[in-house]
Amino acid sequence: MRAALAAAALPGLAHADALDQLRGFVRDTKFGRADFTQTVTAPDGIKKKTSTGTFEFSRPNRFRFVYQKPYAQTIVGDGQKVWFYDVDLAQVTVRKMGDALGATPAAVLAGQGIEKDFELKAEPDRDGLQWVLATPKQSEGQLQWLRVGFKGTTLAALEIADSFGQRSLLKFNAIASQTPPAPETFKFTVPAGVDVTEP
Repeated sequence: MRAALAAAALPGLAHADALDQLRGFVRDTKFGRADFTQTVTAPDGIKKKTSTGTFEFSRPNRFRFVYQKPYAQTIVGDGQKVWFYDVDLAQVTVRKMGDALGATPAAVLAGQGIEKDFELKAEPDRDGLQWVLATPKQSEGQLQWLRVGFKGTTLAALEIADSFGQRSLLKFNAIASQTPPAPETFKFTVPAGVDVTEP
């Protein structure tokens, strides 16, 4: 009750908590795994595509996204490079970690220097979550902004806007962070017969 009264008396208090949650997540959650649902909304605000998959990470800069439906795709960050594997196209694209990470959602989820790449601002609670707006300090990339949503101390959602006008919303189930992922989780082996492009 006292906390509720304090939050009512000091409106900034609740919003400061959202920043604290994000900083605490980056500082204290060293690894984790979650299922996710991603909804991408076209610039017209009407057309939507939904995909599902799993996500694992281990700081610093190791992560694995596996999209299962409707199209199979795997994205692996091994600490040095990021591997993008499109199963349907039988194609792998490889980029240096510094070029691929920077001001991206993966930097929030698996990086360590979020405040080096983003300006952070707490926003009003919405949809039962506490939100932080993260705006890239360098504006030349495709990412316009992203919002990070927490339910208590648990990362619950990421909302992303790109320079093409698309919006993406990733909703995570409760992140399991008791058991570290096996090291091979973040190693990518190119399947036989797959083309590799490395700009």
